[in-house]
Amino acid sequence: MDRITAMQVFVSVVDSGSQSAAADQLDLSRPVVSRYLAELEEWAGARLLHRTTRKLSLTAAGAEMLPRCRQMLELATDMKNVVAIPEHAPQGLLRITVSTSFGQAQLAAAVADYVKLYPGVTVDMLLLDRVVNLVEERIDLAIRISKELDPNLIARRLTVCRSVVCASPAYLREHGMPTQSEQLALHNCLTHSYYGSVWRLERDNEPVNVAVKGNISANDATSLVQATLAGAGVTLLPTFLAAPFIRSGQLQALLPEYHPQEFGVFGVYASRKHMPATLRTMLDFLAERYADGPDWDQAI
Repeated sequence: MDRITAMQVFVSVVDSGSQSAAADQLDLSRPVVSRYLAELEEWAGARLLHRTTRKLSLTAAGAEMLPRCRQMLELATDMKNVVAIPEHAPQGLLRITVSTSFGQAQLAAAVADYVKLYPGVTVDMLLLDRVVNLVEERIDLAIRISKELDPNLIARRLTVCRSVVCASPAYLREHGMPTQSEQLALHNCLTHSYYGSVWRLERDNEPVNVAVKGNISANDATSLVQATLAGAGVTLLPTFLAAPFIRSGQLQALLPEYHPQEFGVFGVYASRKHMPATLRTMLDFLAERYADGPDWDQAI
């Protein structure tokens, strides 16, 4: 006798209230359901159900047996799930730190796709706009955007971070559109603390440094996006934030002949030795996701 199936039949009969209903639920014939019940009762050495023409009810032995059958079925399901996960599949906690803007705009969606591939992994994302000590704060992976990293750091380049000068159509209708870099001095430029008041651009492979000024600055690019959408001025934004608003027409890219300085997106970690599977697979996943260039740069 398949005792697990017999227990499943018993539980289904009790929950549904009849053998016919249980047969429908389990896609079995009614005689087969009856046989499983009889075999389970024979194995248990006691009658489990009072059978009348009007209804089914549990005997004292059946009432004792029912919760134990439920526990056995749950255990059987757990065992199947464990076996279904390959031994080499990563499992455990992965702690990642990332800037607020990149975390919200890009990494959260990537992590959601990653845990679908590796359901045994739990990801703890810490959105911080500061550099942290990986060892002291027990961080497995830090996503950092930088022109150059400290050569003493262990890191893997994941993709490129480009930027774009942009403004809202409403602002441009009121203040005009700059066509040369020097015209930015005539505009209210919203600045990020990382870029400062000098925007480093390039035209025809020649560097162009532009001093800008404005009445709003912030240490978070997401805040600058909202201020720019509100028509506060011209700003320099990473394309991973600005791209969807440019595509929708809410922002307009400016100075197409000028190219802002590019940065790298890096995955920084503490050691190459004894790299856990969670960290290794996350790095591989992100590198593959951005292998052909970040999709947020498309159609800008």
